[in-house]
Amino acid sequence: MAKISVSIAGGSGYTGGELLRLLLFHPQVELKQVTSERLTGKSVYKSHPNLRKVTQLKFSALDDLQECDVLFLCLPHGKSMCGLDSLKLKAKKIIDLSGDFRLKSAAGYEKWYGKPHACPENLMDFVYGIPELHREEMRAASFISSAGCNATATILALYPLYKNRLVELDRTVVEVKGGSSEGGNSVSEASHHPERTDVVRSYKPTQHRHIAEVVQELSFGEPIQMHFSATALGIVRGVLATCHVFLKEDLQEKDIWKVYRQEYGQEPFIRIVKEATGAYRYPEPKVLIGSNYCDVGFKKDEESSRLVAIAAIDNLMKGASGQAVQAFNLMHGFAETTGLEFPGLHPI
Repeated sequence: MAKISVSIAGGSGYTGGELLRLLLFHPQVELKQVTSERLTGKSVYKSHPNLRKVTQLKFSALDDLQECDVLFLCLPHGKSMCGLDSLKLKAKKIIDLSGDFRLKSAAGYEKWYGKPHACPENLMDFVYGIPELHREEMRAASFISSAGCNATATILALYPLYKNRLVELDRTVVEVKGGSSEGGNSVSEASHHPERTDVVRSYKPTQHRHIAEVVQELSFGEPIQMHFSATALGIVRGVLATCHVFLKEDLQEKDIWKVYRQEYGQEPFIRIVKEATGAYRYPEPKVLIGSNYCDVGFKKDEESSRLVAIAAIDNLMKGASGQAVQAFNLMHGFAETTGLEFPGLHPI
């Protein structure tokens, strides 16, 4: 089988580097180009030193992109939508890792991103990029928008409960804690421009833009109210979402377990983690580093109707580049786990 030709637009940041690491070892991929305006002409390992002696690729300018089968976009928020028409000329299939096409509503985009969308007519062309929710749509898609990392962890923690309407829709409280690499596309740039503040945008106690994705994906046509905070952990990689919901009925933990098994039992990258003993009884980000898994768990409050649902991911993998490769596999009919088999490191 001929390999799929792939290029990465905006490859100098953390998400671009992680995507580069994955695609270099994907058996069905021929990696053609990686762009960076600041590092044009320099070896990619100048920005990603872990790739020394792994590849001799050099960064190209965005204007020098050649045609390919699939184009991954790791550009800063706002860049993909402004250049979409020209980018479509380079590839028939596009996977965008920015926030430009995650929301289906132009009004919602303006509210949460603070400016009008440059091409609102294209918002509905992109499939929202969580395979566990939109797998069949992805198989036929030409354009996919990868989900935000905080949104991914929150949605996967809550999806079985909201899909089956087991919880009150106006009382959910979510606390997401993430590592410093949540700055994603901007971090390597920020190291050269310390005055830039976009690296710390991910940490907002209120009004975090990822809440818009969560509400969009969990509403199922009904209004929901969610209180969402995102704050920092003293780690580089990892996201931990702790979600407090209130059950409509007095379900037992065995009943809740069945619901999660019903939704996730066949999912290749979701592990239900709930053990009676041991150090890792609930999801823990540090055992997921480098993997595309999402660990999900829960605990019922014995004295109330509150249920605490927990999810952990590596934000650069299941929260960004790994999930994008998972989507790539679905688009091309490959086994979903291709190039993503690494189980993570322990201890770390």
